[in-house]
Amino acid sequence: MKLNKVFKWGMVALIIVSVALLIWGFSKGFEGNTVDILLYWTYAMLGIALFSWVVVGLVVGAKNDPKSLVKIGIVILGVAALCLVAWVLAKGDPAVGYTGPAVSAGTLKLTDSILNLIYIVGGAAILAIVVGEVRMAIASKK
Repeated sequence: MKLNKVFKWGMVALIIVSVALLIWGFSKGFEGNTVDILLYWTYAMLGIALFSWVVVGLVVGAKNDPKSLVKIGIVILGVAALCLVAWVLAKGDPAVGYTGPAVSAGTLKLTDSILNLIYIVGGAAILAIVVGEVRMAIASKK
């Protein structure tokens, strides 16, 4: 029970900091350094989420069933492969009609990779919904 409270209050703290940064970004007008700080916070949140997922998964998996560690390893390799595919497919071209300050090639490649990852995962989610509904429809007819 105590661990649930730690997670709950940790999540509340992260949400409060996120909302405060978002309000700060709106008040500053999202110019210059503000966007960088918001992106770094996003990276930190993603890192915390991935770290928590892996560590909690490893601890709980090792405690309940040591064989599940192999499954977790396969999932982690699959996610890494998916991220690599998204990165390879990313062109890194600048936005058409963008007249703002110059953006580095690495930033363009990273943003294109994230967009590709969103497209891939979104398409997979839609496909999973359709396949799940078709399977349920077939199973209910039997």
